[in-house]
Formats: sequence, structure tokens, C-alpha cells
Amino acid sequence: MQKNEVVTVTIEDIGVNGEGIGRVNGYTQRAHRNACAPRGELMYTLFIKDSMIGDVVEAKIIKAKKSYGYARLMKILTPSKYRVQPKCEFARKCGGCQIQEMAYAQQLAFKQRKVKQNLERIGGFDAEYLEQIMEPIQGMEEPFGYRNKAQFPFGTDKQGNIITGFYAERTHDIVFHTDCALGVPVNREILELTLQFMRKHHISAYDEKTGQGDLRHVLIRYGFTTKEIMVCFVLNRAGKRNFDRRTKGKRVWLPAQDELVKALAKIPGMTSISVSPHTEKSNVIMGDSFEVIWGQPYITDYIGKVKYQISPLSFYQVNPVQTEKLYGCALEYANLHGTETVWDLYCGIGTISLILAQRAKQVYGVEIVPQAVADARNNAKINGIKNAEFYEGRAEDVLPNYYAQFAKSHPGQQARADVIVVDPPRKGCEESLLQTMVEMKAERIVYVSCDSATLARDLKYLCGEGYELKKVQVVDMFPMTVHVETVVLMSKVKE
Repeated sequence: MQKNEVVTVTIEDIGVNGEGIGRVNGYTQRAHRNACAPRGELMYTLFIKDSMIGDVVEAKIIKAKKSYGYARLMKILTPSKYRVQPKCEFARKCGGCQIQEMAYAQQLAFKQRKVKQNLERIGGFDAEYLEQIMEPIQGMEEPFGYRNKAQFPFGTDKQGNIITGFYAERTHDIVFHTDCALGVPVNREILELTLQFMRKHHISAYDEKTGQGDLRHVLIRYGFTTKEIMVCFVLNRAGKRNFDRRTKGKRVWLPAQDELVKALAKIPGMTSISVSPHTEKSNVIMGDSFEVIWGQPYITDYIGKVKYQISPLSFYQVNPVQTEKLYGCALEYANLHGTETVWDLYCGIGTISLILAQRAKQVYGVEIVPQAVADARNNAKINGIKNAEFYEGRAEDVLPNYYAQFAKSHPGQQARADVIVVDPPRKGCEESLLQTMVEMKAERIVYVSCDSATLARDLKYLCGEGYELKKVQVVDMFPMTVHVETVVLMSKVKE
């Protein structure tokens, strides 16, 4: 296959990033011979974004490798039976949704298969055994409007107009729209008020190339239970003190900022308006601090009966409906009876920790972000939970150090845990942490993962160190995207 060649392809599979996979005949020695192809024919694999299983498409090759390539979808000749009309007109352009044009039932099947294949290929688990222990994926009844958090970048179009929206896939080019189908309706009102204010008062949008401009992003959070709303503006500037007697030294961040605050404060449920200064030239969205300019520094929301205070810098799951299912499954797998000591690693603001604490004897949470640890301790306090203690630091440092210090202070004894819960970032757990978890001889390990590839890698290590994979539950936290969460139960093999 050659670059710019146009081919007709039947899509037979779907890749981990949601791209369609098809194969075409080729006659170049650069392509590897496929054992299933007739003698003299070669099969060439193409990855085609925006196509799906069952489509027959016309595609233009944009990158040709030895045995595979990437192609741009030019025309759908015969649509798949799984193809649906997307709810958002920008679905194909915007990088927020990768598979909105796929019927939701097929999205769920794709995600379940994706996790199973990673457990097979990377973890080395038997396919028949996985069929037995994998529970049906938990999807949503209404897979739109589920996000309680959104971060919108600001920029300018080719004509110099200020715009906001989401980045196009694999770029930082903003697709201009204010009504994301995955977010809550109030987002649109907040964004349009902000755009009007910027245009009226000549507030510039941030330019990533030059590092110039005032407004970088706006963060919007929404409490699904409490209906409270938070708005945080990420600014490429510091505030200036206004020493007018009427303002009592209040910091001013933007010209006529009170006009914007007054307009936003009229929105029902508005609870917190803040700014986060971020003057470094980087792709990091939030600054490392924030200042309230109206209302309080947090909103509140609930998971089950547990109340949480959420600040602009807090990590909190974006899909509250599915979060209850996810954490409910983690609690079920932990199988607590009130006598257990539990470690919750990568605990964030204590979301899982405080749920576990309702059924455990003692819970220890570990989190690297100082603000999150402060939030976790405060959340324990406001819920009257006294059997949860939180450590600040890397889980990879805190747990091994605790284990080593316990051995020194208790000669002849080992630090033990009945249950260990881990919810790491996409990179998974470092081997040193997994090793300490094994040494602590927890009866059960509950692993919550947002990346089934690193999950499979870590489970393979744990199975080599005396643990057995017992249950797997996939939860669709992010409909219309390729991302998915998985909860697994590992049990210690009896010696």
C-alpha cells in the first residue's frame, strides 16, 4: 500500500482507541504474508478512525508502514448496522467522544471485549476462565449528560474571534461549541456568559504558542445530588490588590470582574466562583492554588450516604451514577465484616476510604496530593467517621516505609492488612508497591483500574506471587468514549 492510495475496506474489528480495523489485499513485498490469504496475495491491515465493525468504506491511506497503515475515512459506502446518528453535531470533529456514532449496546460489548482481551494477552489469563469470572458490564440507562465536571479551553479562531469548546482529537485545535452532550445543561449558560464578558471587556484568550493571553480554561463542577455549581477560571496572570476603601484590599483578577460574578451568581445553584492563577507555559490545566472571589471554596455532593466537599483541585469521579456502582462493587469485593484493617492506596479525597470505613474496623488512606489529603480528613470529620486515617505521600513510598518501620518497632512481627484497595492512575502500580502488598499478606486485594492494559500487567505479577484472580466487573463510567473502569478481586491462595 502506498500513501494517498484510495481503497475500499470492510471493517472487521475495532481497536483499543475506537478506530475501525480492516484488511485489504496488497502486492508489495513490504507487507507480511497472511497465512489465510491465497498464495501470491498479501493482506494489509488498516486502522481507520470514525469507522466501525460492519462498515464498508472508502479510505485514503495517510501513513503506510511495513504490514499496516492508517487511513482517513473518505466515504461510507455501506453503513454498519451498529451505526447511529450522533446526538452531537461535532462528535466526529471533537476529541471528547470517540465512539458516539456507535450504538450504545455495541459500545458496551466493545469495552467488555477490550478488557477481556487485555487480560488474556497481557495478563496471560485463560479465556474460558475469564468467561466464568467476568460479570456482565454495567452500563447506563441514559448515557448522556452524565459528567459532573468539565474543563473548557479558550482560544481564537482563524478570524481572531474568541472561542471555547473541546480540542479536536490528538490536537490542541479547539472545536467551537458550548453545549457538550456529555455535560450538564448549565455549562452552556456559563460559557456563553463568559464569552460575552470577554468580548465586551476585551479579555484575551490564552495562546499556547506564545504564552500570552488572559483566560486559559474554565472548570465547571456540578453536584448531581445537591445541585450546587462551581466555576473556576484558570488565568494566565496574578491578581492585583485594590486598595479602594470600599473593596477592603480585595484582589482584582480581571477588569470589571464583579459584572461577570454578578451574572454568574444569578444562576440557580451557583455556590462557588474562584480563580486559579497559572502562568507557566505548559499543557497542565489547573494552577496549584485557587482563590475564592464569590461564595465558598467548595461544593458538596454525595455518594450513597457519604457527603463530600469538593474543591477546584479535588479529584472526584466525573460520573456520579456509575460511581455508586463502581464503589459499590469495590465494597462488595472487599467483603468487610467490621473487624478488618484496610489500606486504600491512591485514595484522593477519601471517596472509597469513607465508604469502606462504614464496614471496616480501621481504614488507612494514602494520597500524594496535599489538598486531597486535607479534603479527605475534612470529609471524614463532616461525616463523623473516626476510623479513617490519611497519609500524605506517594503510595510507592508510604506503604513500603510503613512496612519497614513496623518491623523495626515490632521485632519479630510483620505489618498486616486484611484488605488492600488500589485505584492507581493509568500507569498502574510500581512493582515495589505490589511487592509490599504481597508481603503484607492481605487476604483480598481489590484493584480499581482506568486502564485494563496496566491492570493486566499488575495482575500477572500478583498471580505470580500467591494470588488468584476471582472476579472481574467492568463499569462504563465514560459512555461515548473508549475509556472504561474495571474492578477486580484478587484472593490470596491458601498455603
